[in-house]
Amino acid sequence: MQKYNFHPKAASRFASALTNLKTLKNSSLVLSFLKESGFSASQMEKILKSWPELLSVNLENIVKPKIKIFQEFGFSANDIVDIILKEPSVLHSSTNKRFIPSLTVLRGLLGSTAEVAKFLKISGWYLKSDLDSSLLPNIKLLHNYGIPMKKINWLMRYFPRFILQNPKTMKKLVEKADRLGADRSSKMFIHAVLIVSSLSNETLELKKKTFRDLGFSEDDILRVFRTQPHVFATSEEKIRKIKEVVLATGKYDLSCIVNNPTAVTRSIEKRYKPRFQVLEILEGKNLITNWPGFPTLFKMTDKNFFEKFVRPYSDEVGEVYVAKGGLSGKRRV
Repeated sequence: MQKYNFHPKAASRFASALTNLKTLKNSSLVLSFLKESGFSASQMEKILKSWPELLSVNLENIVKPKIKIFQEFGFSANDIVDIILKEPSVLHSSTNKRFIPSLTVLRGLLGSTAEVAKFLKISGWYLKSDLDSSLLPNIKLLHNYGIPMKKINWLMRYFPRFILQNPKTMKKLVEKADRLGADRSSKMFIHAVLIVSSLSNETLELKKKTFRDLGFSEDDILRVFRTQPHVFATSEEKIRKIKEVVLATGKYDLSCIVNNPTAVTRSIEKRYKPRFQVLEILEGKNLITNWPGFPTLFKMTDKNFFEKFVRPYSDEVGEVYVAKGGLSGKRRV
């Protein structure tokens, strides 16, 4: 292990995993090949920490063929390193049943090896799944529901497990979002499907009840689901706490939240509490006569709030604002 320049603790841990001389010899062959293929000592350490079994796999049958296939598809040495670092176990995928078919499908969909590399650096799941029975049917289904390919590519990049799930499950999720009132023609439709996929029926009903308790009508709830489905990802506890914090000011009422549902997605500790305390101090010292309207208050960027309500009164509220989390501390008060 010493010749690979591993960190002493890492080298000791890897060595302890080697049970016999045969395994030791095999691990040496694997590590030497990875080093020759462009992997640094720290990169090999990272791979082995994630997938220590690599030390015992067959170099000729498992590792070398995958590297060769990557090269034949036109991946650069750096791309190969980055992809394997992201998901080392892709090296153990079946060469003929998963690896080659998956790369072929992805290049056909994305148009170039460079684009495929971008996806695989985010998720190696595509090289471990049967894309013919998962990805392709799901793409067809979503396309039939009016989801443009640009949006499907976005799903593939950022939600690989979602797009690779069983097509029967995907169909049920899409139908459920449709049934709940999501607009197929809207760019938010796929976001509604994602939300539905993350919530059980019970949790969804609890969300609705929480919104009703805030004063949302059934039409209001439907409007939020259709236009701002990500609001449903906010926990019921957080929604209730925001309600309490907002009402405690005595300046805003429930209609403010009903008319601005994305308000429940903002941070209580980093947005609401620091801003409310600053405004309370300024009002108490007669430095302001009116608080900003609620939409302005919760949508205003930290920079803009700082420039309007903190910097001009830094002696009075600067330290309080920073201490309460309104700033990361990088901006000088």
